[in-house]
Amino acid sequence: MWKWLHQLAKPERLYLLCGRLVPWFAIISTILLVVGCVWGFGFAPADYQQGQSYRIMYLHVPAAIWSMGIYGSMAVAAFIGLVWQMKMSDLAVAAMAPVGAVFTFIALVTGSAWGKPMWGTWWVWDARLTSELVLLFLYIGVIALYNAFDDRRLAGRAAGLLVLVGVVNLPIIHFSVEWWNTLHQGSTNMQQSIDPAMRTPLRFTIFGFLMLFITLTLMRLRNLILLQEQRRPWVMELANKGRNA
Repeated sequence: MWKWLHQLAKPERLYLLCGRLVPWFAIISTILLVVGCVWGFGFAPADYQQGQSYRIMYLHVPAAIWSMGIYGSMAVAAFIGLVWQMKMSDLAVAAMAPVGAVFTFIALVTGSAWGKPMWGTWWVWDARLTSELVLLFLYIGVIALYNAFDDRRLAGRAAGLLVLVGVVNLPIIHFSVEWWNTLHQGSTNMQQSIDPAMRTPLRFTIFGFLMLFITLTLMRLRNLILLQEQRRPWVMELANKGRNA
């Protein structure tokens, strides 16, 4: 495993691997999202309590799940970058952060739209909503901190430290509905509490969002590698091939 990780630490090898994987993940993501959204928005039955308004969960739930999942992935990459000094780990953090910020924004907006018919208001300073908003600020902070330094190594370390400090917010988000009395519904056992006709398309969109995250991250990572290695011979060779093609 360590040998494999060290192979990925080579910018050229990682760039080529990302290029091979992007089309596959993009195709899988498209299929899953199209099937899940068409099924969920068009054919799943209405909820007996919430009516048609519940359908926003096909966007809200996947975005909320992966807003935390992406941050957890960033924390792993940041830890590897700080401990083993792998530059590609720092780039992975930088590649994931904007995707995570967008997913968190989607979760907040769709949650507010869902909350309006349920709670009668777009926003309350609920523990779950507030901690999710803090997560968005953490993503923005990581992005800003990474771009605040000209020295990429220093930028990676600073952003990595913020990511690791911010990990404490993840259990707060997850357990907020149990630790405090909140308007947000409690944790849902998807297998037991959601009808299969509604649950199956939700699973399609959850995995579709995951594949979308991987696709966008790999695309951003390729761009960041080229930017960092722009003066390397292999990058210049790629640029010359592009001009001659």
